[in-house]
This record gives sequence, C-alpha cells and structure tokens, in this order.
Amino acid sequence: MQAIISRKHPPARLHQQMGAALATMLLPLAAGAAEAAAPVVYDDASAPVAKVEVSGKTEGGFLAERPSSPKYTEKLVDTAQSVQVIKKELIEQQGALTLTEALRNTPGVGAFFLGENGNTNTGDAIFMRGFDTSGSIFVDGVRDVGSISRDVFNLEQIDVVKGPAGTDNGRGAPTGSVNLVTKKARLDDVASASATVGSASQKRVTADVNRVLDAERGIALRLNAMAQDSGRPARDVVKDKRWAVAPSIGFGLNGPTRVVLDYLHVKQDNIPDGGVPTVGLPGYSSPDRVGKPQLSSAAPVDPENFYGSKGDYDKVKADMATVRVEHDFSPSLRLHNISRYGRTSQDYLLSAFLASAANLNLVNPADPSTWTLVRNTRTVKDQENRILTNQTALTSQFETGALRHTLVTGIEFTSEKQVTYGLTGLGTLPAANLYNPDANVPVTGLAPRRTGAYNEGAIDTQSVYAFDTIKIGENWIVNGGLRADHYSADYTVVALTNNVLTPTRFNIGDTVFNGKLSVLYKPTANSSVYAMAASSKLPPGSNFTVSGNLNSAQNPIYDPQETLTTEVGGKLDLFRGKLGLTAALFRSEVKNEVEQDPVDLTWSQSGKKRVQGVELGATGELARNWMVSAGYLYMDTNVEAGRLLTANGENGLTYTPKQSFTLWTSYELPMGLKIGGGARFSDKLLRGTDGAIGTPAYTESYWVFDAMASYAVNRNVDLRLNVYNLADERYVASINKSGYRYNPGTPRSASLTANFRF
Repeated sequence: MQAIISRKHPPARLHQQMGAALATMLLPLAAGAAEAAAPVVYDDASAPVAKVEVSGKTEGGFLAERPSSPKYTEKLVDTAQSVQVIKKELIEQQGALTLTEALRNTPGVGAFFLGENGNTNTGDAIFMRGFDTSGSIFVDGVRDVGSISRDVFNLEQIDVVKGPAGTDNGRGAPTGSVNLVTKKARLDDVASASATVGSASQKRVTADVNRVLDAERGIALRLNAMAQDSGRPARDVVKDKRWAVAPSIGFGLNGPTRVVLDYLHVKQDNIPDGGVPTVGLPGYSSPDRVGKPQLSSAAPVDPENFYGSKGDYDKVKADMATVRVEHDFSPSLRLHNISRYGRTSQDYLLSAFLASAANLNLVNPADPSTWTLVRNTRTVKDQENRILTNQTALTSQFETGALRHTLVTGIEFTSEKQVTYGLTGLGTLPAANLYNPDANVPVTGLAPRRTGAYNEGAIDTQSVYAFDTIKIGENWIVNGGLRADHYSADYTVVALTNNVLTPTRFNIGDTVFNGKLSVLYKPTANSSVYAMAASSKLPPGSNFTVSGNLNSAQNPIYDPQETLTTEVGGKLDLFRGKLGLTAALFRSEVKNEVEQDPVDLTWSQSGKKRVQGVELGATGELARNWMVSAGYLYMDTNVEAGRLLTANGENGLTYTPKQSFTLWTSYELPMGLKIGGGARFSDKLLRGTDGAIGTPAYTESYWVFDAMASYAVNRNVDLRLNVYNLADERYVASINKSGYRYNPGTPRSASLTANFRF
C-alpha cells in the first residue's frame, strides 16, 4: 500500500447592437424613476417606533425581494453582489422542467461541455463565467453532490450567486453557486395540479397540495409529486423517465418557534444521450486527410440519430430528509438551524464512441451509406453519494453608537462520502452505420458486475463564519464577512492491475479562510451603487477526485486553487418596487493552476486565469400585466500565465461564450388570455485541446426564439401552449473535449399543459 499525506497550511457590432437595445429599453424607465419609484422604509428592529412598509408587488411576479439564505440580510437592491433569483412563476411560464432549462434565464450559464473523450457528463453539468460549477449546487443552503438531472417540480425559486461564494458556502467553484429553494408547508389551504403532453411523446403530471391541519397551533402539511415519461424532441431512443414525491410538514408556523420536516424521494430510469458525431459540422476536416480524405467533404449526420443501444440505462435514486428549526428570541434575535441526511445512487451505462480516424471505417469510400463508426467506448458509472450535515446561524440586530448592525454568525458540521465502483462485463456492440445507426442491435456478453476496484472519498468539514452588515445613516451600508473551513479527507483508490487489487490511500487536511468586503451607497431609497471584493478557495480532492500525478491539481501536495473577484455595480428598483434593474462590472482572477515548465519540465502552481466583463439585467413588471426577465453578459477571458487551453490556440477560456443574452416577456390580455415569448443568444464556444485532429475547434453562435400562450378557461382551469425554437435553428448545445461528439440543441417542439387549481 502506498500512502500520500499532506497537511499544508460576436463580434463588436453585435455587442454594440445589444448594448443599444438594452439602453433603449432601460433609459426611459430610468428617466421616470423619480416619479414612479415609491420610497422604501428600512427594516430597523432597534427603532423605538414600529414602521409599516407598503409594497406594490403582486403575487406571481418575476421579481423577488431578497435571496433565501439567512446570510443575506438585505433586499436585493441593497445587496452588494450580482445575485439573480429565478422564481417559479417564470419557470412555469416557460414550461421548464429541469434545473439546466431554468438556468437559461441567467446569461452565460449553461451545460456547454459534453464530456471528455468517450465520457459523457451526466446530470447538471453547469458552467458559469468560464468555470465548472457542477460541484457548487446547493439545496436550501446544503451542498447537493451527485451527477443527476434535477427536476424543478418542488422549487419555489433558484438563487444564482455570481462571483466567489467561498465565504457563504466554503469550498466551491471560482465564479459562483446555485441554490435551489424548495417548497415548504405553509398556513393556507391550496391545491394545484398540472398535466402536460408534447413533442417526443412527452407525458408529465404534477401535484401540489397544502392543507392546514391545526390553524391555532400552526400545523400544516404539504405534498408535491411528479411523474414523467418522455422522449426528447428530435432525438431517437433517448428517454427521460422519472417520478418523485416531496412531503413537508410544519409545526408552529404562526409562532416564535417554527419546525419544518421535509423529505424528498426521486427515482429515474432514463436512456442516456451520448450525442452525435461532429462529421460535417463547420470547421470539421478529416482526422486522416491522406487515408480518408472523403471525410473532409462528408455531409453532417442527422442530429436525430442515436448511436448507443436501447439497452443503455441511467438509473438514479435519491433520498433527502431535512429538519429546519427557526426560533425568534426577540424581534432582533433569530436562530436558524437545518439538519439533513441525503443519499444519491447512480447506475449508468452508455454505449459511447470516439469518432477518431481509427474508428471511422469507410467500407466503400465512394458510398457514404456504407461508412461505419466503432462504438467501443463503454461508459459506466456505479456511484453513491451521502451527506450528513447540521448548520446553525444566529442573526442579531443591535447598535453601537450611530452604527446599526445586523450580525450573522454560524457554525456548520458536514460529513460527505462518495464511493465509485469499477465494473466489468460491459459487453461489446458492433459498429454502427454512420448515417443510419441501429439501436436495436444486441450487445454481446453484457453482464455488468463489480470488479473489486473502487474509489472512496470521505470529507469531514467544520466551519465557522460571521457576516456583519453595518448601516451608517440612511445612505451607507458596509458588509464584511469571514469564514474558516477545517476539512479532513480520507481517500482510498483500489486499482485492478493484472487481476491484482492495489490500494493507495491519500490523507488530506487543511484549514482555509475566505473573506468578503463591500461598501454600498444609496443615492435614493430605491437605488444603490456598490463595490465588492470576495475570495474563494478550492482545495485538491474537494470534489472527490484525487491523484498522485504531478500534473494533476488534485494531487494533495498542491495548495488550493484561489480566486479573487472584484465587482462594482448599481441597482435600481422602479414602479414601486415592481421592476429591478442591475448593472455590474466584474473581474475574477484564478491562480495556483498547475503548469509544467517548458524548459526543465517540472510542475508548479504558476498558472493564472482571468475573467472580466459586464452584466446587465432587468426583472419584474414593465407595466400593469407586462412582465419581463432579461439579461446580457459580455466576458473577456484569458490565460494570464500558463499554457493555452483552446484547440485553435486562441487565448481564452473554453466552453465560455463571450456574449450571451436572454429575454422572456409576457403580457396578460383581457378575457384571460396571456401571451409571451423569449429569445436566447449564445456566442461561439472554444473547444478544449487534447490532440484530436480534424475536429471543430469551436461551435458557432446561435439565436433561439420561444413563444407561449395561455388561456384561463375559468377560475380553476387554464391551458398553456409552449412552442420552442420557433425558427427550428440547428445549433450545438454542448461539445466534448476532443470535438468528436456534440449534443444537438432542441429543435422546434411544443408542449400543451393544463393547470388545475382547487
């Protein structure tokens, strides 16, 4: 046994056009701000006289007042950071079903990376501002590890925090985090259900029932449920089949001590999608220009083609039990505690492929109908994730002279474990016809079983943090935060070599510190300008990947990856708080990237990357019954030190659109008719380099337009029609590292939903 121990301390024209369009939309609104905006009264628990705040916001709007985390004590307009809240009303209008679909409402965030070589990413593989954010997804503030596709049926809202969230959550992605806020029992009797049918044999039903069991004692029960059995539009064979149930019961909801018990059970039985070959796409050329020159002029394959087997599977089971306790000691002192046990298991098999020169066989070079593609990359995952955590936060309000403080202090104890088993007996699948693959061909020798090899990681973390928000007069707000995370990790890697199991153990331990500091000035009661700086650290092995190789950042001999983000911005609430406008300039610098010296070939943490840009947003109500959610993001990315990452040698970050734009708007007409629509733009994506020959170095930019119409049949029933990709645009949604495979974007498709309220 070997032990390794570490205890370290579009173009400019498009840019101009989009900027002009947003300015045209926002400037008239800003001009009327003084007349349209109502004064905001600050929350001030220390004031001797109670104040009443009158809000013009309507139930069911797109604009949230504040994020859900107790660490954020101020309204969004007074929060000195880019934080976008995607509410369930917006998600429902669009007919979004998964987290990936819902995140299309924030520019520059998406599943752009398909995977590396023959491996295909599973679940919510989210990139944000140039970096993989898949390991920074949280549910009610608790990390949710597991490569599954998350459904939105049980969500109230999604909080997207841009910039380092290390002070908020501990270890995480350099450029942000995503927090899913679940539905909880409440004190009213409401019930709703929906049924959806659509393209690709889509079938889905949901139910949401809340009942007050004892109004005097504040006891209520809520049940959310979902079942779906659907294909994917214009993708043969691929299937999304799942069901879930989420009960929630609350006690003392109308009193000073509130207790809510939640449970979530999800089961999925899908046929996964490995994508299609990039043959014929713009930028493609033959990987063997001498022996197989015909591939350079080959036609693209049909994006509906499925190159796997009908026997492929993706089976997921997830359980999550949560207890929340809130207690108000006084109007100025509140305790918040959450405990959770979660377990997710995934059993996955995909008949993948690597469309290299060796695997593309031109049986008759003059007849493309005879060309074949070898499907010998059997991708598997047999993995289980567990988490046990307890988090406690204490929020207090007090004064020191002329300064008014809101102090949030907390401690967190978390134990996480991940086990991944090696499998054998995966069988063999014959080569597929390149242009007409057959998913019904039987797999020979398929009998999956564990080999005895496995990777096991356990991470125990103890955290303490404090945030102090200081109000100076009526115009200044200063916020400072500091967090310390002490973690210890134990990894065991058991490899099978020549039928011999060889274990290697890694022990990692460290204490990392993160901080945040911001200053905010309020020119008026409904506006703010601010400056913020925050840090984030990602220690090696923190995402359950560990390595003894010197070229890997997951080697425990290295220091954590470090990020510093600075941001200046402004926010403005208009029309009595119904419309929120945001603008931010940001820069994130990531250092301690592992690089090799080209002269002496030694490895060191000399690499450095930078992402900077501007983000604009508008969310809320433009006029009575006219809702909007819009955002524009421009990013300039580069490698400041170290080797270039892109296949074409351009200095930029991979899988990161330079410009992106998202818009959704809806208007409610008389007689119960509501119409809406949206547009999404994504700039080209630069592919990573891995020595592949002939594959596209980038994907082209694209626009996608959607539309919606709903009609209220009566007070209990409404119908909604969603049509996606109106122009039937063909585009690359994600591409893998080698560029041999890509996932086609969703073509023109539709769904019809009946919503019922009881």
